[in-house]
Amino acid sequence: MTNYQGKHVARNHRAAVLLISVMVVVIAAAAAVLAYQEYWNKVPQPPDVSGSQPTGSDAGPDVSLQTPPEDDPASPPQDSVPEDVPYDFSQPVPQSEAVENSYFDDAAFVGDSRTDGFMLYSGVGTGRNLTSNGLSIFKLSEKKALKIDGKKYTLLEALAMEQYGKVYLSLGVNELGIHNDKGFYNSYCAAIDEIRKVQPNAVIYIQGLIPLNEKQIEEYNGNKYKLTNEHLRTYNDLMRKAAEEKQVAYLDLYTEFADEDGILPEGVSRDGVHLKKDACIQWLDYLKTHTVEFDELYPDGPPAAAEPDISTEDGSVQG
Repeated sequence: MTNYQGKHVARNHRAAVLLISVMVVVIAAAAAVLAYQEYWNKVPQPPDVSGSQPTGSDAGPDVSLQTPPEDDPASPPQDSVPEDVPYDFSQPVPQSEAVENSYFDDAAFVGDSRTDGFMLYSGVGTGRNLTSNGLSIFKLSEKKALKIDGKKYTLLEALAMEQYGKVYLSLGVNELGIHNDKGFYNSYCAAIDEIRKVQPNAVIYIQGLIPLNEKQIEEYNGNKYKLTNEHLRTYNDLMRKAAEEKQVAYLDLYTEFADEDGILPEGVSRDGVHLKKDACIQWLDYLKTHTVEFDELYPDGPPAAAEPDISTEDGSVQG
């Protein structure tokens, strides 16, 4: 009898312990559920865009509707189409990777005796020499200054005889002694229009004037034509303005050759105007490292050539 009662008491004791354990587990689970709901109730919920989203304690976080902040590195990049930046005709042609001399195979070099010296001594070895001593921008379409196969032509007539990929124009030294700045500007604009008419697919390069050495000019001929770097810089500004207006490439040769005083260094020229061989080679090196493609200038095609407005005055004062 005693053993039976002891066993019965032991069984009751174990049942009580088990019941207490179950109650502890249930209470802990209930507390965990309440804590979970309280946590998510504090999380900002997205707006109810469907009209049927649950709210309050019945709603969990719908992260699919949350938009990541713009500076979130996990945000996917937005698709964008880069816009083509138009060529800046107000600036000189920037430096570029050097080209070979063959780049000038389809080039026409238009100029006076300075350009003729370039063709002779630079080593370019290619391109069409359309130069004439005393050639002036003022009479470009009138004066028959070029002789081809025994026949005389104006520069524009000679230029129209074949098609080129580049036209290098360098004129202005012969006009320095004539103070007709408006006429010079108008004549340059007109020349660009006329060249564009006969060479519609060519890159037109306007070459800024290389500076002078006035002391050497004075010693050579007394500077009888009154050539000055001051007026040369004015002409360069006008040429650059014309290049911007007519949307052609401008080459800043003045900066390439001017020393700290803004003049042509001594030893570069024999007379203060015309360049020696080393300087002609330097000129060519500059052209080879300052090039631009036609499609870069005119992705939508070049502007139409305007009717020329020519104000002329013969400035052919020296070679």
